Amino acid sequence: MKLINKSILTVAITLSTASVYYAQQVQDTVTKSKDIDEVILRGVTDIAKDRKTPVAVSTVKAAQILERQGNQELVELLNTTPSVYATKGGGGFGDSQIVMRGFESRNIAVMVNGMPVNDMEGGTVYFSNWTGLSDVTSFMQVQRGLGSSKLAIASVGGTMNFITKSADMKKGGIVRLGVGNNDFLKTSFAYNTGKSDKGWSTSFLMSRQSGSTYIQNTDYESYAYYFALGWEPNKKHNFQFTITGAPQWHDQRSYAPSISDYVRYNPDNDGTPDRTYNSDWGYYTNAEGRRVALSNRSNYYNKPVIMFNWDWTINDKSKLSTVAYMSNGRGGGTADLGRVNGRGLTTLVNGQGYFRDAQGLYNYDKLFAENAAVNASTAGAGATLVRRASINSHNWYGVLANFQHKINDNWNFSVGTDDRYYYGYHYQVVSDLYGAQGYKDSNNKNIAPNLVSQTSDYKKLSWNPFGGSQVPLNERVGFSNDGEVIWYSGFGQVEYTKDKLSAFLQGSVSNQGYQRIDEFVQDGITVQRNQTVNRKTGFKNIFGYNIKGGANYNINENHNVFANIGYYSKQPFMNTVYPSNQQVVNPQLTNEKIFSAEVGYGFRSANFSANVNVYRTQWKDRALRRTIQVPDVTDAYAEMNGITEIHQGVEFDATYKLNKFLEINGMFSWGDYYYKGNATGTTFDGNNNPLTVAGDSNTTTLYIDKVKVGGTSSNSIPQMTASLGATVKPVKDLSIYAGWRFVGKLYSSIDIATFSNIANQDRGVLKLPDYNLTDIGVSYKIRLRDANQYFTVGANVYNLFDTTYIQDGATNIFGSDKITTAGDPDLGKTYQDAGRMYKGIANGNRVFFGFGRTWAATLSFNF
Repeated sequence: MKLINKSILTVAITLSTASVYYAQQVQDTVTKSKDIDEVILRGVTDIAKDRKTPVAVSTVKAAQILERQGNQELVELLNTTPSVYATKGGGGFGDSQIVMRGFESRNIAVMVNGMPVNDMEGGTVYFSNWTGLSDVTSFMQVQRGLGSSKLAIASVGGTMNFITKSADMKKGGIVRLGVGNNDFLKTSFAYNTGKSDKGWSTSFLMSRQSGSTYIQNTDYESYAYYFALGWEPNKKHNFQFTITGAPQWHDQRSYAPSISDYVRYNPDNDGTPDRTYNSDWGYYTNAEGRRVALSNRSNYYNKPVIMFNWDWTINDKSKLSTVAYMSNGRGGGTADLGRVNGRGLTTLVNGQGYFRDAQGLYNYDKLFAENAAVNASTAGAGATLVRRASINSHNWYGVLANFQHKINDNWNFSVGTDDRYYYGYHYQVVSDLYGAQGYKDSNNKNIAPNLVSQTSDYKKLSWNPFGGSQVPLNERVGFSNDGEVIWYSGFGQVEYTKDKLSAFLQGSVSNQGYQRIDEFVQDGITVQRNQTVNRKTGFKNIFGYNIKGGANYNINENHNVFANIGYYSKQPFMNTVYPSNQQVVNPQLTNEKIFSAEVGYGFRSANFSANVNVYRTQWKDRALRRTIQVPDVTDAYAEMNGITEIHQGVEFDATYKLNKFLEINGMFSWGDYYYKGNATGTTFDGNNNPLTVAGDSNTTTLYIDKVKVGGTSSNSIPQMTASLGATVKPVKDLSIYAGWRFVGKLYSSIDIATFSNIANQDRGVLKLPDYNLTDIGVSYKIRLRDANQYFTVGANVYNLFDTTYIQDGATNIFGSDKITTAGDPDLGKTYQDAGRMYKGIANGNRVFFGFGRTWAATLSFNF
């Protein structure tokens, strides 16, 4: 097997690499602030402190990550946190999605050591770029709601802060091997030198993982590296240099198939869905007559991050923390481009995919043959059907500085700045010709129609931490536009602490300047929206601000209460500033307005702790852009404007330590998320041409008043979650744990076609079936004579009872809706009348089923 051969090479690599794995030294100690200070880079991390910081907070410790992650996505460990819903998305490696209090990741502030990592153009976070975080994270803290970060970031749903270890951890190392279902294999080697007498310290890590996920044809290969160099010449200065990255490629399942297709293409033919089904791949026959798997949808990326931290203790009252960083990301994602003989890759003929085989996969032999028959040189533009890669690379530089001063025993303040520069490269290249001679493109208006035959291999990973060069213009197809963002901001905070009371007031102002550069328009000639446009738009500067405050009062050593309140004026994302992928500024441009308030109560005792909080957030003038699935149209999208959302709810979590052998934890969250008032929506195809999906225009009113908030992609948003878990330690060094969780009030994606009809307003977004899942795990430590040396053996089983459940929905088809697919034998009947229902919902709905039973096991040696 190819992966087994590579695994042997990986073991050789990792056993010869030095790196640190702090977690073998840090047990369950990071709940206390003094312990946290020992394991993190200080700087501007803004870690919430128990019974002092007035926010709803949850912390996942290093030991939990090591014991329970296995082959799960890192964010899935947060599923036992109130109001958090993390899924595997389409099921590809690193394609996880997360929702917090009903807000998706683009409106959750994701940070590494307090450094913002949300994309500066669209706020997105691709967790496949951060797969190495699990290897170097000391702990991750989730602050739901406004959060305690002083930065000018719009943490509408909350804040996720991944805190990595500093270089001056205790001396030691670890070798680790992990295996699991579907050929999962992960190897790593890490070492930490500890701090020398002269204040120097170094940490290293190198890891590799490969295999595939539970879903068909989702092979992947990923590496992670981490290097930290620390120097503390005296008590006043501490310097930390860090570089980390995780180059990877992975095949994907991007399209959510219909429930009926999951059932139709189940090889068991037993009427149940094949949860592994993936419609984004197929086979072709190579020159040797061998069938070879080929994916149409894949992703590849390397996003190295280089940081330099300087903590300066000026005196016993004043400190200055400065972080300078850079991140030059390179990579993109693949899909199909063009048509052959007038047909696209998803064209239907008599209700069946023209390029589909009997197993529901792409028939690449048929496609290759039709492509080969086309003379690409003489044919018109777009007359062959190829695989393209959409490049989404960037150069990102920033500096954070925070000055803290203690005025007296009760008052202190901090002021600082957060400044960033971002340049994003967006264009398409040909990734696979699918048997064609080339692909002719006519979108670049500065040159004649151009035949491109050069292809790029997405499995050749980039390791260059400085990014490297871009593909020349004459090899680009589809589009080529860059985004330039300049961000500068200032923030300040005043804190008061006396006896049982702690309070803060903080505010920030920011200017975000957007410029769009389109290489395919004719400078000063091309007309868009009745305006002559230029290659460069010039910067559109938008001012934003936020103010928030809160207080915590410790009634006694057991009870405390807190409250916080805040208002954000949030700048819109770049695709709202320049809508429809054009060079004209949105004439209705306005900031989004967010108001949030929260109150909470906490209880602490020797064996029992609990938290209860109530929150409400109102989000006005929201604008969003989402991809939509339209038959026979690639890269269609919708722009929605004027949205108002209300998110309110109650959260509870508790931990009870019965004795030294048993600990029980649980949580419950209930939410009420809905739209207030109606909105507008406009739809376009991948070439920015108006696309009518409902009515007789591409612009329509969205009748969504009082409709439950749904996902904005092929994802869902739950409004009720619960979990209950137990950890049993019957003997020393043996830990057995089990967890149950429930997901309910799960609503599918919102779509323009459904809600352009006022009759659909009352029935709202499709509610998916509730579900329950159970996971179990075990960990055992084998100690050697040397106290610093021990083996750890661990195993986890996820979805123990192999429950079949729908994790995400992409459509809103009800049982009373009529079947409209041409060639369908039940055409014209309702899904209910035709008996086409699955667990109470129409089987025409496109969904992502969750994974079935999976497992992972690990063996590690600490020294």
